[in-house]
Amino acid sequence: MATTLLHKSKSRGDANHGWLHSRHTFSFANYYNPERIHFGALRVLNDDYVAEGMGFGTHPHDNMEIISIPLEGDLEHRDSMGNVSVIRNGDIQVMSAGTGITHSEYNKNKDKPVKFLQIWVFPNKKNVTPRYDQITLDPSRRRNEFQQIVSPAVEDEGVWIHQDSWFHLGTFDKGFSAEYSLKKNGNGVYAFMIKGDATIAGISLNERDGLGISDMDKFTVEAGSADAEILLMEVPMKW
Repeated sequence: MATTLLHKSKSRGDANHGWLHSRHTFSFANYYNPERIHFGALRVLNDDYVAEGMGFGTHPHDNMEIISIPLEGDLEHRDSMGNVSVIRNGDIQVMSAGTGITHSEYNKNKDKPVKFLQIWVFPNKKNVTPRYDQITLDPSRRRNEFQQIVSPAVEDEGVWIHQDSWFHLGTFDKGFSAEYSLKKNGNGVYAFMIKGDATIAGISLNERDGLGISDMDKFTVEAGSADAEILLMEVPMKW
């Protein structure tokens, strides 16, 4: 039987440190909700705002697949593997933390904030060699369709991670309808409404709402506003 789990935007954890304002869909740092630890292999979905010239100092990670999706501004990344890069809207960044890495993230600009989604997925392999990658996508390819941005396969479209997981981004005209079919049995989808309004699997979502969908092979997305922007994260419910 199909199961849905609606998380309204205002129900998320709210951590405001001044230089950083982060909204947590799932338990993170000082925000703890026993009913919102993770959705399948999706462990973290943070909606982050970083003030001008500020950022996260060097800190460690291990055995986690970490995906960053910039929404506005320029985010500078440095890590213990020697990578130095800047990601901005249109880019997708991935780190396989594996046996352990350290990294920092800073707003490169002194005159405007950075907004980005920070997403953690439990891997299906532990203690892999740490890895970093980033790509720039053509946003026109997600107009009224879902553009794949993450997959489990090196040769597939988007960045790849150590998990049977697929992410897609779409930007839709008001009233446009699209169907999403799951890639693998036993997976679920967590939909996040980046911008605008839509009806997903028969449930109305507004900006920054989230919806977990499980035990469903396919579902329909219908945009309720112009330029409705939607992120779909398909992940195993058990791994």
